[in-house]
Amino acid sequence: MYAQMVKSEASTDDPEKLAAFQARIDAGEKIEPKDWMPVGYRKTLIRQIGQHAHSEIVGQLPEGNWITRAPTLERKAILLAKVQDEAGHGLYLYCAAETLGVSRDELTEMLLDGRMKYSSIFNYPTLNWADMGAVGWLVDGAAILNQVPLQRTSFGPYSRAMIRVCKEESFHARQGFDAIRKMAEGTPAQKKMAQDAVNRLWFPALMMFGPSDADSVHSTQSMAWKIKMNTNDELRQKFVDQTVPQIEFLKLDLPDPGIKWNEERGHYDYSDPDWSEFFDVIKGNGPCNTDRLAARNKAWKDGQWVRDGLLAHARKKAARKHAAE
Repeated sequence: MYAQMVKSEASTDDPEKLAAFQARIDAGEKIEPKDWMPVGYRKTLIRQIGQHAHSEIVGQLPEGNWITRAPTLERKAILLAKVQDEAGHGLYLYCAAETLGVSRDELTEMLLDGRMKYSSIFNYPTLNWADMGAVGWLVDGAAILNQVPLQRTSFGPYSRAMIRVCKEESFHARQGFDAIRKMAEGTPAQKKMAQDAVNRLWFPALMMFGPSDADSVHSTQSMAWKIKMNTNDELRQKFVDQTVPQIEFLKLDLPDPGIKWNEERGHYDYSDPDWSEFFDVIKGNGPCNTDRLAARNKAWKDGQWVRDGLLAHARKKAARKHAAE
């Protein structure tokens, strides 16, 4: 269906329509699903929204593993609510993608057969409870910086979905910081766990913004179309500037010895992540890639009977309606 849709629209990308489309973008108008749009714009949105949706769903896996092992009933309830939120975010985003002519089943199949990715951060393990705090604080903190500008993205359904997502992600980041603060202010063993979690997740969190601008193949066109509002490096710098004072407030050691305030730039300098590691993880060679995709494949296979039942019910209902007419 998706491939047929793209092929059928390939002839519509004439210069006049492209110019009129870009003029609407430049004027700050929202593009709605029934509006004409370039094939490349549609494909870019499907790729970005699909990967975003998959990241929300796959992101439940490392956190869901800790629900039964949370240290208190309150922490258990908070984490359970957070995981439920992430499921909802995935659904909002799948709905937004469906308005572009691609079904949830197609998106899921693209994930499972490797044609579509999810955020590299979820291919790293969460080894102890301190990781749950660091994930909420660092990972969701990075996600917020990525997602808040998307409330102004040019595609209407995506922009509107992000409003609620950002509100809930803000809660996630605050609860993560509170959890890691509790560890950092606890016993020496707890503080050591907090430091270890920050050390391990710092560079993977920096990688969440994508490759450096020089190596990004999509950013220029995506920004021209206002699908993306900031460059990868701009968002990464903002994350560092925001997070370093928080680390210092927690009285934890900085996870990167290259971090230092640059008075001339008015920003913190920091060390680049190991981009060879990033691209290796993206290719499927991270610590948890195999486990994450195995879990999604199992869920997809085990849920087949539910999908079949729902489709059968929908067909039966449609047949009754047709007979009544």
